[in-house]
Amino acid sequence: MSWYIGVDVGGTFTDFFAVDVENARFVVHKTPSTPGNPAEAILAGLDALSEREGIPGHAIGRLAHGTTVATNALIQRRGAPIALITTKGFRDLLEIGRQVRPKMYDLKADAQPPLVPRQHRFEVAERMDARGQPLTVLDDADIEAAIDQVEAAGAEACAVCLLFAFLNPAHEQRIGARLKERLPNIAISLSSAVQPEFREFERFSTTTLNAYLQPIVGRYMRHLGGELAKRAPRARLGINQSSGGLMSVERAAEFPVRTALSGPAAGAVGAAHVARTAGLPDVITLDMGGTSADVALIKGYEADVGYGREVAGFPVRLPVIDIHTIGAGGGSIAWFEKDGLLKVGPQSAGAVPGPACYGKGGTEPTVSDANLVLGRLSGSLIGGAMVLDLEASRTAIRPAAERLGLSVEKTAEGIIGIVTANMVRAIRTVSVERGHDPRRFALMPFGGAGALHAGDVARALDMKQIAVPPSPGILCAQGLVVSDLKEDFVGTQRLPFDAEHRDVLGAVIAPLVKDAQAWFEDEDVPKDRRRLRLAVDLRYVGQNFELTVPVAETHGEPPVLPAEEIVRGRFFEVHEQTYGHFTETDPIEAVNFRLTAFGVADSVPSPQVPEAEDSEPSEVGRRSVWFDGREHEARVFARDTLRPGHRFEGPAIVDQLDATTVIHPGDRVRVDDALNLIVEVAR
Repeated sequence: MSWYIGVDVGGTFTDFFAVDVENARFVVHKTPSTPGNPAEAILAGLDALSEREGIPGHAIGRLAHGTTVATNALIQRRGAPIALITTKGFRDLLEIGRQVRPKMYDLKADAQPPLVPRQHRFEVAERMDARGQPLTVLDDADIEAAIDQVEAAGAEACAVCLLFAFLNPAHEQRIGARLKERLPNIAISLSSAVQPEFREFERFSTTTLNAYLQPIVGRYMRHLGGELAKRAPRARLGINQSSGGLMSVERAAEFPVRTALSGPAAGAVGAAHVARTAGLPDVITLDMGGTSADVALIKGYEADVGYGREVAGFPVRLPVIDIHTIGAGGGSIAWFEKDGLLKVGPQSAGAVPGPACYGKGGTEPTVSDANLVLGRLSGSLIGGAMVLDLEASRTAIRPAAERLGLSVEKTAEGIIGIVTANMVRAIRTVSVERGHDPRRFALMPFGGAGALHAGDVARALDMKQIAVPPSPGILCAQGLVVSDLKEDFVGTQRLPFDAEHRDVLGAVIAPLVKDAQAWFEDEDVPKDRRRLRLAVDLRYVGQNFELTVPVAETHGEPPVLPAEEIVRGRFFEVHEQTYGHFTETDPIEAVNFRLTAFGVADSVPSPQVPEAEDSEPSEVGRRSVWFDGREHEARVFARDTLRPGHRFEGPAIVDQLDATTVIHPGDRVRVDDALNLIVEVAR
């Protein structure tokens, strides 16, 4: 069982990254996605890859999958009909939400309608107090009446969200057990299981989303798991989570909301892995595709994780890799605002009709058209499978050029400049606004278009180094191959953080450790692969929001809370980085305790490629490329001919199956031992 395979489903292509761990060999594959049923592309691509590379099914030991099924279901609102059971008096909480407008400056914009219509939100007479003690004990008759209503509603799934259930789940568990007995065919989501954390609206929203996704994702997971078991009977199938770790198919079917940002998270994990091979602990990622660009910050080889995001307009309270997304991709359309200024995106030509150069009926100017006009894109993509039409791009851009009174090339440079500015703002969001100086980080571009724009983005941010992975367009799939098994546990207990309450704090951590140890056993994680990481959400008394502070990490043993002064010191560091100040004398309180369990994956070897005999690589051609308002003759290199030790300077273009890398005049490039392109940006 020497093959590990990662599969990332995108809007246009489904990508495969396969590693033969015994022979340190990797291969990549792309196949058109099948949005109607993503499993079709996965199975067809796996069959084609296995046949092409001679991979027997019994030799596949691990298959990891990043899925868009949950995301697409939320965006298109095509989940299952669901019901909600909640505490009496709280049925409208989902609709009331927070007093925040969805669009700050649009007074007419309405919040998303709730996924559960009011007539399908049912109440039971019960109440826990703020310490988790029952004020009103739940009556069996109330449970039966609520289940009668759920059955009459014809729901396929039911969310159970009771007040203060994160402190005491007894009432939710009683309702869940009875629902399972009476209505065994409906999916059940208990808030105390999905995310037992305070803040009612976010907890209710997350649980409702989970219930909404359970039937559709569950069917998909069962079908895919069954088909893959036929093709790879010994493979362990892992599904990527938004937090950047893998979980079992069964777990994904039970908690599908955890997969809502599965694909971008895999890219960040892959980037962290590549950063380690390049010896660059601190990088900022730029994942640019056809429609959007995702940016994330990696420090010390780890991506930042946040605990509050919106997905398709709905708040989700779960651990999520801190990724910022904007509408900036190869298909982003250049257009004129009412003020007469040129804009780029977020509207996109998508895959169909696509940019004008695709020849599929697109007529509007896009970022890809601008890159083709400037010579940065070659006349074909995907190894010649897609031929690009230069004249169609020029025709699409010409009306904008005439309106601006500029040449087609100058207008194309303007389009690139605008989309670069958009990406720079996104990077500032995850760096400067989080207290990080981007000049101290390397830029790691990936996705189909990231390496096309990395030079412009790095210059705009005064970044000194760019690291381009060996397979930029397949990096999300590569990230799946190197991902660990991962599970997050959380407990809420608001307490003063001081020596007097140390025993109580330890009592909150103990059940989390017990749950983590049970998870290790369920997932059959060997003892030498077990890792536990403890973090505490802390804040000053009187603050509204808390900061997550890592406090301990072990090799599977129960973590011990460090001394109070050590934890306070770490809190001060995080507070200063986030807000620019801290106060040593003000009292601190703990809110949440977070324990993350890891099943560390087998190490994936880097390809063994001999060093180049000559430092200067052989070019495969030359072409005219525009930089800074004038044409340059750029050398063209084929990525698969580059070897460790090769060095060259820009202007240059590096072409490969899944991406194009643009090297600006004066930039110096070397190929490292892991086949990354390390670009030193000219000042």
